[in-house]
Amino acid sequence: MSSAPPSTEARPHMVALAATLVQAGAIRTTEWARVFGDVPRHVFVPRWFEQETNDKGIAVWREHHSTATPDDLAAVYRDLTLVIALDPDTAEQVDTDAWTGIPTSSSTLPSLMAGMLEDLDLTEGCRVLEIGTGTGYNAALLSARLGEHLVYSVDIDPALVLAAQERLSTAGYTPQLVPGDGTLGYPTGETFDRIIATCSVPAIPAAWIEQSKPGTVIVSDIALGIEGGIVRLEVDETGHAAGRFTATSGRFMAARTDARTYPARQRPPLLPETTTRPTAVTAADIREHYPFRLLLAFHLPEAELVYHRDAAGALSLQIQGPDGSWGRTPLAGDDTELVTCGGDPALWGQVENAWRWWNTAGRPAHDRFAYARKTDGSAYVRYIPDGTRWNLPARG
Repeated sequence: MSSAPPSTEARPHMVALAATLVQAGAIRTTEWARVFGDVPRHVFVPRWFEQETNDKGIAVWREHHSTATPDDLAAVYRDLTLVIALDPDTAEQVDTDAWTGIPTSSSTLPSLMAGMLEDLDLTEGCRVLEIGTGTGYNAALLSARLGEHLVYSVDIDPALVLAAQERLSTAGYTPQLVPGDGTLGYPTGETFDRIIATCSVPAIPAAWIEQSKPGTVIVSDIALGIEGGIVRLEVDETGHAAGRFTATSGRFMAARTDARTYPARQRPPLLPETTTRPTAVTAADIREHYPFRLLLAFHLPEAELVYHRDAAGALSLQIQGPDGSWGRTPLAGDDTELVTCGGDPALWGQVENAWRWWNTAGRPAHDRFAYARKTDGSAYVRYIPDGTRWNLPARG
């Protein structure tokens, strides 16, 4: 492949991206507007995969290169997440430049990155730890804002770290990058003023607290099962981290402990069908309302949301618990106001209880909920207006 286009060719796209993020409200300060207009994203995303259906009707990931055409260069500067790596255990090449498979790494949606960076509330001299180096683009943005000597980054995939180092060098930055499990913090044990994670974790890891100071801000995606979201927390002198779900919303791929792939998830067998009955909560209600899905995760912290396809090919939204109980409701057809349950029907009763609570409370947005990690590692969520609280199980 040819080298990255000169900055004069990319400059209009860089400036346009910054303007788009300002207009969208993701960028709120002049410092970050300058940084996004100065750091070339195409250098960090020379190749990406875009999902499409090929001529055989198969959903594939089509490979693109930022230097291939002017349209491809422009595409890198859209406000879109760009998949940069596929799980080698599931990836299968089905065409010259197309694969099936599960994504394992991406260049994050720029508006999400901008919102999280703004939520860090950086000041001059802040030492920042980034969990999930990925392409290196976020580390470049931080380096341009603070100075590379204050930026540290860790990623589980040594190949990604090496590639990111090369791209950062091309762009003129040399932050401190190392391969490793980011949930264990930075391997040399420094403490940081800010920690930002571009992967999701089920709970704030103890190592991040240990590498914090009183006043350290942590911005991370917390995955709570059915749903999750971005939290901004401040750590006090006891190691208690408290804050709230931010107005910035978005989700990240889960943190991995293996550099190449995700482990297969072990699930209990589904219990036999027990009942079908009317329900006030439809699949559309759950799919269309992110704050309600988040609330469901508070009510059912051990459950997960999946899609179920029956023998006739009809799709339903299904919530299933850790004991194999489940409840599903169709996405389309004449029975969308019915739920079919297996095992304990009280599981779907919890869904309906959460729906009633959310509607009675006036359908509050996700940023009306606080999140805290206690010093013993357990966590809880609180509805800010009236203090209603949900305790969350300790998670690894």
